[in-house]
Amino acid sequence: MSRTWFRTAGWFFRPVYWQGYGAVALAVGFCTLVFLAVDRRAHSASDTLFGIFPFFVPAFLLLDWLASRTGATRRR
Repeated sequence: MSRTWFRTAGWFFRPVYWQGYGAVALAVGFCTLVFLAVDRRAHSASDTLFGIFPFFVPAFLLLDWLASRTGATRRR
């Protein structure tokens, strides 16, 4: 039995089942931990941005890929 974890909302996916909410929570939790670790040692805002970028982009690309695989799209 295949369940739909995400549904489209414009250009974005929104979670509709507990696995989708869990995936979003994991991605946001990971990004929060990375931000806190990088910001602790950064000397400026640009240091923080350059430090988190290599982690945030793959995390949210992975989340987008997961949502596109397990999500349902609206038909027009």
